[in-house]
Amino acid sequence: MTQQMGKWSLQFAEAPFILSSASVVGKKEGEGPLGRLFDMVCSSDKFGEDTWEESESTMQKEAAALAMGKADLKPEDIRYIFAGDLLGQTIATSFGLMNYEIPLFGLYGACSTCGEALSLGAMCVAGGYADHVLALTSSHFASAEKQFRFPVEYANQRPLSATWTVTGSGAFVLGKEQGRARIAGITTGVITDYGIRDSMNMGAAMAPAAANLIIQNFKDFGRTPKDYDLIVTGDLGYVGQEILWKLVKDGGYDISKNHTDCGIEIFDQEEQGTQSGGSGCGCSATTLSAHFLPQVESGRLKRILFVPTGAMLSQVSFNEGQNVPGTAHGVVIEYAGS
Repeated sequence: MTQQMGKWSLQFAEAPFILSSASVVGKKEGEGPLGRLFDMVCSSDKFGEDTWEESESTMQKEAAALAMGKADLKPEDIRYIFAGDLLGQTIATSFGLMNYEIPLFGLYGACSTCGEALSLGAMCVAGGYADHVLALTSSHFASAEKQFRFPVEYANQRPLSATWTVTGSGAFVLGKEQGRARIAGITTGVITDYGIRDSMNMGAAMAPAAANLIIQNFKDFGRTPKDYDLIVTGDLGYVGQEILWKLVKDGGYDISKNHTDCGIEIFDQEEQGTQSGGSGCGCSATTLSAHFLPQVESGRLKRILFVPTGAMLSQVSFNEGQNVPGTAHGVVIEYAGS
């Protein structure tokens, strides 16, 4: 069986299974529409720590422990961790996971990191390089705002195009044993730059990358939107969704009937004042774990295309006046029976 599909995609001859997942979120996320679905909701976004960064590390540690526990695995049963976050040099990941003493691949795909971790983890298991891997990511509203925008105490006014960084961590155990959901294939996107420079409009910056990936996924696998029960982007919000639909339609496909976005699902836009919706590594990771994956595992959804997106900027690039290019990672997740 040919595993390389088209230009950007892989189809696994022996598809790895998602054996378990876990989601840990903060107070605001717990008050949203998906609040009852998350595994752990903390009443304080500090998670018992002194700093926001330590809080994010604690979220990762807890999510990893929950996911391994659900799979009835111990840290020594995990061959590799593929994980990352939004902070400089991925410190939430390295400090949060170091005590597990599991070999770590530290990743940075901005808000697309969940898709990147699942993609690389699936390749590792499918290639026979590991029996079990852990794919993991996180974000925290306060640590991200402090790094990329303003200190929370600054109380700056947020435009309607802004997305709210999700405080949350999602973890997934991948393995060869039969599970109820499998990763059948992946599509890896390219860095896409449409000249956006507004760091408060992440949807506009990331939508072109998502559109390019979705169109290429259709071409690589010979599919149309109807071949997916749902196409789920990660972090575009309401503003980005409109742009995405138009760009994909310009490419010859209509996904308006079966597309949704994790950033739209996780918050109540009007009740919670989240402007365009949610974003951050934790947005797609926790929403996939708590909301979409259970629907695949039950057979309600037979096949979904999960496409978290990332805005590839840093403090340096932004301060130097550079554009905000985007990227995306596509993961084809299918029902695998019981």
